[in-house]
Amino acid sequence: MSTPDPASYLPPATQPVRGVVWGIHLALPMLGLWLLLANDHLNIPWQHNPSHFWLIILIAGVNLVLGVLISEASRRRSDARLFLVSMVFITNAGFFFLHGLATPKVILPAGSVGFDAGQQLGLSIAAVFAFVSALPLGERVAAAVLSWQHFVRGALLGVMALWGVVSLVPGLTAVSEPPEVSPIGWLTWGSVPGLLLYSASAVMMFLLHRRRPSAMLVSLITAYALLAESMVAGMSQLNWHLSWWEWHLLLTLAFGFVAYSAYLQFRREGSSAGLFDSVALSETVARIRRDYDRALEELVEHVRKGEPLAAARLSGKFRLNEGQAAVLDRAGRALAEERELSERLSALVDVSVKTRVGLPEDELLTASLERVRQAYGDVKIALVSDGKTQIGSREYVFAGDDPIRRDGLLAFPLTVKGHLAGVLEVPIGRTSQDEALAATLAGQLSISLENARLYRELHTLFHQYMSPDVAHALLADPAQAELGGEVKELTALFADLKGFTTFSEKVTPGEIVDMLNRYHTVAVPCILRNGGTIVQFVGDALLALFNAPATQPGHARAACKAALEMQRAAAEVAEEMAWQRSDGVEWPTFRVGVNTGPALVGNIGSPELRGFNAMGDCVNVAARLQAIAEPGTVVIGEATYRQLGDDVSVNSLGALSLKGKEEPVTAYVLKGLD
Repeated sequence: MSTPDPASYLPPATQPVRGVVWGIHLALPMLGLWLLLANDHLNIPWQHNPSHFWLIILIAGVNLVLGVLISEASRRRSDARLFLVSMVFITNAGFFFLHGLATPKVILPAGSVGFDAGQQLGLSIAAVFAFVSALPLGERVAAAVLSWQHFVRGALLGVMALWGVVSLVPGLTAVSEPPEVSPIGWLTWGSVPGLLLYSASAVMMFLLHRRRPSAMLVSLITAYALLAESMVAGMSQLNWHLSWWEWHLLLTLAFGFVAYSAYLQFRREGSSAGLFDSVALSETVARIRRDYDRALEELVEHVRKGEPLAAARLSGKFRLNEGQAAVLDRAGRALAEERELSERLSALVDVSVKTRVGLPEDELLTASLERVRQAYGDVKIALVSDGKTQIGSREYVFAGDDPIRRDGLLAFPLTVKGHLAGVLEVPIGRTSQDEALAATLAGQLSISLENARLYRELHTLFHQYMSPDVAHALLADPAQAELGGEVKELTALFADLKGFTTFSEKVTPGEIVDMLNRYHTVAVPCILRNGGTIVQFVGDALLALFNAPATQPGHARAACKAALEMQRAAAEVAEEMAWQRSDGVEWPTFRVGVNTGPALVGNIGSPELRGFNAMGDCVNVAARLQAIAEPGTVVIGEATYRQLGDDVSVNSLGALSLKGKEEPVTAYVLKGLD
């Protein structure tokens, strides 16, 4: 459990000052006692039995009230420390009452041993409880203390009852008789343990106060310190002298200080429910804070549901007065509004994130609506249909960008490029920022809708005119469209149609286009499915690159696989058309060349018009291999063959002399890949 910083309770400059003032107040009684004991002429006797009786009865009453209050707090919080502190006051209350009854001429005609010893005995027993209460009790010890609390109370009452009998019944025991020697010498030394215990208790409580500053802890520390001083004052045994009366004055101050502190805190809080919580064990304080956190969460939930007087539900549980319940209710409403504001801002952020991921329009609106409803309530969106913006039976006609208010609903226009595209309907009235947040939401959804439609247009445009890899790269980073390139190893696939010129001379232009589209319709998916990028369509020919622009492991094998699939797909098209045509015109047949090597890859052209392409010997050789290939076959270069591995079936063409190449080029006819 985190502990608050003491500096948050008092300004640092005042803490030492208060400590000095507190020390002076504790030192003054001891200074006065020393002056009285050192100057007999000042320490005059004054015996007034009624004054003594009523003073002691008053002290006993204050102790009893404090003991009962702290005992009730102990029961409510199930706290061992509060129980032990309550026993300090209850013990003193009982023995002070018996000491008052032992005042001469109340029950007994004269002083007695019980009159002299009863008060010191009670203070000493109470000192034991004080010392144990100041210890850092663990959970097991605290649980054991609580399990024995009834026995401890019963034993204490038994001791007090026994002391009352032996000290107040005349002639029953020597305790009810006047002392043979006055003062009682052993009583002086018998007070030493109580003095030490109270002193140690004050020190330990002070250390607790350092970790957990509290006014009630300060009052308890002061009380323990004054009780220690009263033990010192009582050692003189100069009955009825001023030093003896000072002893009683210290007792009055000790318990009066605690009572006054409790009274001030009661007035400040307006309730006795938490007066002594700061004295409790750390585990109890942590549990109380958790209870308050849960209560506040419950309060906020009630407020968010619109339930009236939500704090009143908790006032009985925490014994709050009407003023506290009203303050808690306002705090709960403020916290609920703050949380709703936070949730709505979070929803706006989520909608903006969805705008950037390129979702289709329907998916974007569905996902955005689902998220927004979690924060804004029953939000509805409708797009323009047949020139109308309508949600259910409510049709909206907007004049500019101004919203329309109807029955607790606020409708905002959704626009795309300045034109009405839909309507957003938001319930308002839950927070003071509803209208501004709804306007921001409408603006964000308009941006999202416009971006989705723009992305769809770009997607359609780019992907119909260039490879998906190139399109995605340009959409993600338009700077990649700049002129320039890099040298990269790739595999080039070059294909054209053998017999295209003859076919073109015998058919109409429309049939030429139809033939090319049929072939490319089956060829292009073969390339794209294997990770290739088509960079050129030139008449009946096409050029595809593998390992560019996107890096592709095993690019040589992927290119060969695509080439074989192309030939199979083209053969099926040619066979199908042979059945459909009866004019005897022979359809062209694909021939493919594949080669691997370094090439310059990038955007080639001018600032006004450019295209993605590859240049280099690798691409030229692929074109030459395609030119020597027989229709329906795939010819590959030596570098490609070396990267295919052992599971490849080829026929060697030997070293070929290709146009534009000084050195012979080894080539193979690719038959298959296992």
